[in-house]
Amino acid sequence: MLATRIISGILAIAVALGMIIGGGWYFTVGFAAIAFLAQVEYFQLVRAKGIAPAAKTTLVLTQILLITALVAPNLVEVAFPVAGTAICCYLLFQPQIASIADISSSILGLFYAGLLPTYWIRLRSLSDYDLPTSMVSHPLIASSGPLTGFLPEGWSDTRTLSVGLTVTLLGFTCIWAADIGAYFFGKYFGRTPLSEISPKKTVEGAAFGILSSTFVAMAWAYFLHWPHWAIAGSLLGLALGLTSLMGDLTESMMKRDAGVKDSGQLIPGHGGILDRTDSYVFTAPAIYYFIVLILPLLS
Repeated sequence: MLATRIISGILAIAVALGMIIGGGWYFTVGFAAIAFLAQVEYFQLVRAKGIAPAAKTTLVLTQILLITALVAPNLVEVAFPVAGTAICCYLLFQPQIASIADISSSILGLFYAGLLPTYWIRLRSLSDYDLPTSMVSHPLIASSGPLTGFLPEGWSDTRTLSVGLTVTLLGFTCIWAADIGAYFFGKYFGRTPLSEISPKKTVEGAAFGILSSTFVAMAWAYFLHWPHWAIAGSLLGLALGLTSLMGDLTESMMKRDAGVKDSGQLIPGHGGILDRTDSYVFTAPAIYYFIVLILPLLS
């Protein structure tokens, strides 16, 4: 089982790196596919509780939200309440009167697997022009066609890499460090249970995962020459480590309530898509707003 888990994890990382490097439509389409599968699993958990959400409508509106995040990122906050209103309208005209649980689970699905993932797409699309000039030492040098995505013109000079590419890699590697660190350290050294929601998680594993995320973020901050890199890196790493853990526990809470062990069986050794991507849900807005709001203040 451990070997299967490692092989599946390596393949997942390879796919993620391909999406991140490609950027643009490559990243968006890949993320949209992942969000679709995750949302299908989420609605399966909901239905296990006897709830009847507006699943198909929410799935379609989620895809529209994700595309909006690429082509018109400033309109995402406008599209989300419009989509939520559309879901309520759909449920209003069903033959069977919808319950509060039907409505709330549908809106949660739109928020959890729709709005929050848009922050990754917006983050990957960031350019140097989205940040103060004092934060960048080079102009944006990247293609942005519909088929080429946001590929850099060359890899020999790291200064030619766009902000979107570097900070997305930063976010993913911090989450990987948190997950891997927490899993192995908790497995061999964990003694104190963290929460009844997820009995296998330990305080020791969670603490080491957060420390791993913080160390990786500080290394990136130093490499990218961020202002006050030690402070910036530690703050971001701590935020990503905590939100990664929160995402993991939130998905565990939903599975526990639905009475299932895994959200699905799509990924050998890991379970479903939700089991593999739960750490990325709440980390997305954390890193996005850190980059566009907090980091400029430090500069």
